[in-house]
Amino acid sequence: MLAISRAVLQDADAILALQRLAYQSEAKLYNDWSLPPLTQSLESLLEEFASSVILRPRQASALWAHKSEGCERHLYNRKVSGSSRFPRPRHWLRLLKNIEASFPDASKYELFTGSRSQANIRLYQRHGYTISHTQAVSPTVSLTSSRSQQIPAP
Repeated sequence: MLAISRAVLQDADAILALQRLAYQSEAKLYNDWSLPPLTQSLESLLEEFASSVILRPRQASALWAHKSEGCERHLYNRKVSGSSRFPRPRHWLRLLKNIEASFPDASKYELFTGSRSQANIRLYQRHGYTISHTQAVSPTVSLTSSRSQQIPAP
């Protein structure tokens, strides 16, 4: 399984740079360069360290950043960023499974992706996530939420 650890404040600059790089493809898809992951300030990211779990798996020289927050044993996956130098589906899946394993007490997992990000949606559906709803967040962008129930260990 892909090794991950909790990010520390010193990782913030690298996480923010990677996040901006990773979300350029979404900006192109929506023709919207004002997406929050692209415009987030360092100060805002630093504030997230106080209210979120930010994980940083390492795969070769790529840094991945994952932000999540728990609420009543419900894990929300808010942002996942990764280097495009690696084949995404395999690495995204490994990252997703590792994130789930890092929060074994969660009764369900929820993640969000752009509604036009059909490759992401298909990947999540192939691995047990079902679409729960789609919500417009701006005139050009809608987010699709998908959920997966935690399967109790035998």
